[in-house]
Amino acid sequence: MSNSSTSASFSWGGLLRRPEAGAFLGLIAVLTFFVIFGSVDFLKPAGAASWLNVAASLGIVALPIGLLMIAGELDISIGAMIPAGSMTVAVLSGHYGLPIWVGILGALAFGVIIGLINGYLVIRTAVPSLIVTLGTLFAVQGIVLGLSVLITGTTSVAIKAPEWAKFIFGQFVGGTFQVIIFWWLAITLAYIFVVHFTRYGNWIFAMGGDKISARNAGIPTEKLTITLFVLSSTSAAFVGMCQALLFNSAQVSAGMTFIFNSIISVVVGGVLLTGGFGSIVGIFFGTLTFAVVNQGIYFTAFDRNWSSLIIGVMLLLAVLMNNTFRRMALTYSPKKK
Repeated sequence: MSNSSTSASFSWGGLLRRPEAGAFLGLIAVLTFFVIFGSVDFLKPAGAASWLNVAASLGIVALPIGLLMIAGELDISIGAMIPAGSMTVAVLSGHYGLPIWVGILGALAFGVIIGLINGYLVIRTAVPSLIVTLGTLFAVQGIVLGLSVLITGTTSVAIKAPEWAKFIFGQFVGGTFQVIIFWWLAITLAYIFVVHFTRYGNWIFAMGGDKISARNAGIPTEKLTITLFVLSSTSAAFVGMCQALLFNSAQVSAGMTFIFNSIISVVVGGVLLTGGFGSIVGIFFGTLTFAVVNQGIYFTAFDRNWSSLIIGVMLLLAVLMNNTFRRMALTYSPKKK
């Protein structure tokens, strides 16, 4: 292909139309802001670790949440599944002293079970997934709290994992970076391949566009819906399990902030709340953007009492910029030569 044909085929409108375009520009904007108003420590290893660690745990949960939103669904039970994963591995391998692999499999299995329940209720009832998962959110919270107090007599359980488990799931690399960062990167690459290079990704986008038409076209919408809910709850349980192994303890009260933080990350990443539009790369950038804003405020001279306001304004601006670039892209038409 010649240079002239290559340049002719290139379209700024096509580039900006990509769901991740606005998310990437938003990430650059917030990084620039904190480099200017913060300190150089923000980008040094110790500073970068502060927001990369947050992004990794949040990102593993945000990816399946983003796919659910693209498919026109939502799962807020993740707020209970993170402490459920932590408490499951802590009770099994910490309180009862079972092998650590039993606790790990138990935590993941619990995530699969809740995901199956969520998916089945959504496809078998006319109740919106928001309401269904709100119900399971409170149900799982009650189960975890009740069983924890009944079995251990407390809401916090200690666990001491063997070295191999700490090395794989819960340790600091270089003294500052959590190993879950590498899990996040690997999982992101896997999602990119499945969503953007296989038919399953097309099916998910089709479901978000029009689920009835997708079903009539032969797409297994019910099986795919259940699979997405299983991925969501299992990912949350995995994050909770990793946190328990990292900090050598589990508590029943952690995880609720992940609900809104993951949704914000997904929306900042370019996923539409109405479904049918988004990308894995965009969710990745959106998660990074949220983590940078969330942690970057502590590297500036701003009064910490105003941190929530500053974080909210910056995230709102990132979302507005994302939507602005998308509208510009949709109305853009290259000039004919």
